[in-house]
Amino acid sequence: MSPEPKQTPLFQRHRQLGANFSVFGGYRMPLWYPSGAKTEHLAVICRAGLFDTSHMAALRVSGPGALGLLQQCCTRDLERCFGRDNRPLMPGRTAYGAYLNESGGVIDDTLIYQLAHQDYLSVVNAGQGALVSDHLRTAAGNSRLDVTDLTDRMGKLDLQGPASVAILIKTLENPVNVLEGLSFFSFRADPEIFPGSQTRVRLGENIPLMLSRSGYTGEMGFELFVRPQDLITAWDLLLATGQKEELIPCGLAARDSLRTGAGLPLSHQDIGDWPFIHHPWHIALPFSPDGTGFTKQFIGSRALLDLDRHFYTCAFVGYDLRKITVSETAPPQVLDSAGKSVGIVLTCVTDMAIGRDSGGRVYSVRSPDKPQGFEPRGLCCGFLRLDRPPEIGELVSLNDGRRKVKAELTRDIRPDRSAGWDINRIIEELS
Repeated sequence: MSPEPKQTPLFQRHRQLGANFSVFGGYRMPLWYPSGAKTEHLAVICRAGLFDTSHMAALRVSGPGALGLLQQCCTRDLERCFGRDNRPLMPGRTAYGAYLNESGGVIDDTLIYQLAHQDYLSVVNAGQGALVSDHLRTAAGNSRLDVTDLTDRMGKLDLQGPASVAILIKTLENPVNVLEGLSFFSFRADPEIFPGSQTRVRLGENIPLMLSRSGYTGEMGFELFVRPQDLITAWDLLLATGQKEELIPCGLAARDSLRTGAGLPLSHQDIGDWPFIHHPWHIALPFSPDGTGFTKQFIGSRALLDLDRHFYTCAFVGYDLRKITVSETAPPQVLDSAGKSVGIVLTCVTDMAIGRDSGGRVYSVRSPDKPQGFEPRGLCCGFLRLDRPPEIGELVSLNDGRRKVKAELTRDIRPDRSAGWDINRIIEELS
């Protein structure tokens, strides 16, 4: 018998808001609210949306040898990952990577936050905390370091969208001090959340938090880590304060379509038990300058370099909003121009914020150069796993046995995303 799904502390709030629920990662989570997934998707791209992400798991890795353990277990080279000159990860910065098995398959992907010297937070997917912590402890052996599973011991909210800065300016204590200079993939933490921090970061009257400028949507936004007992108060405060900016609650359906349009993978779907190489997420692997090897050895690295058979993951964009059904038991096939199967479909969703002009170019509803009168009707998009290297621009058909959908192989999906906007300029415009 399957265990009863868990609930986050916000479950009753979701019910009061009329959420439609689904079980994901062992948690009963909101799939969408009465506004609908399309409205929620567009809200994040044009205004702002608030997600309950407290189902995510987090591990704290600290003590002598913490960096060495993560270097051994994580694909990202944390000593050469920051800035164009490949400086080491530093306190206040975040890096994306993955944990692999000896065969090069993905156990899970992760964001790693450096809290202090030899002190890190690794956020992994819902239900994966115990698996990843066991993996790390096994690799650590008798080393003198701590791997602490913080699953269900931290609350987490994602405030995403171009209006998120305006909302935080209204809700943070000393907002300019906290937000100014906060670059993409950096964070600031209050000492009550992680002792040793030198910055006071408070929401509302007195809610300590870690504020990370990151997220899973491709848009300007933040992840807020708070104590579980503060989660409901933080949720209510943000929704109330964000009314003028048209902030709305968002569920997992919009989260999935947003992350796909942003070109971001879903663990155990777009990345999984096949070798973690030849995919769009090159930043997660420590390639040497000539691209023939890695700058460090890590669990699974030898297998990645000694492959006899290769898979190639590629993004695609369709020509209308029709999508096909993805099934693990009978994955949809990718057919080339001759009707030959050349791979399978991993993800297929509809990004309602994009469309094509008469010449076939893809624009977003927020593209500054979109044609006059452009109104996107949505395009299907996602990821394919091919048996051969992709040819960008190639046209293929996606076939689930009931429907064929025309698609184009591409390097990117939704253009003109806001994640990398200059936060100092936004603060100046709002002041």
